[in-house]
Amino acid sequence: MDVVHTKLAELVALVEDARSMPLSASCVVNREDVLGRLREIDALLPETIVQAREVLGDRAGVVEEGRKEAAAIVAAAHEERRRLVEESEVHREAQVDAARLLEEARESAEAMRAEVEDYVDAKLANFEIVLSKTLSAVERGRQKLSGRHELEALGDADRPAPERGDSFLDEPLTD
Repeated sequence: MDVVHTKLAELVALVEDARSMPLSASCVVNREDVLGRLREIDALLPETIVQAREVLGDRAGVVEEGRKEAAAIVAAAHEERRRLVEESEVHREAQVDAARLLEEARESAEAMRAEVEDYVDAKLANFEIVLSKTLSAVERGRQKLSGRHELEALGDADRPAPERGDSFLDEPLTD
């Protein structure tokens, strides 16, 4: 996840540091550099998605472990109750203990389940934020690229073509 954030920060810095076009909000960026960085981010996203799926898989494992532990506690409680039933004086106490153990097991399992769900929810929320930021950055980049092409088309249609050497725009752009 940190690698995706780093790559996005590099991409933002590249655009922020790009040379501005005169009288415009557009800038000049190296297309191959930007596309390369976007491809790197695109390659990292499936890895991030796999990590999120692993977190979800871990959730199921923790819940299953809690269920097994609860079943073991309940089984132990039933065995204890049977043993105590054999002694007539202790029968009532055995029923009380069994009910308490069962309730504790349920509460323990519920607490574990709630904790796992909170953990998974936090991880998914974080992942959602990262994806939202990534999508926003991509949309802004596309809008900037789209706006630059439209402004160039509008500017070229309204003025006659300058003669070679008449404009600083005729000079080749370098990075």
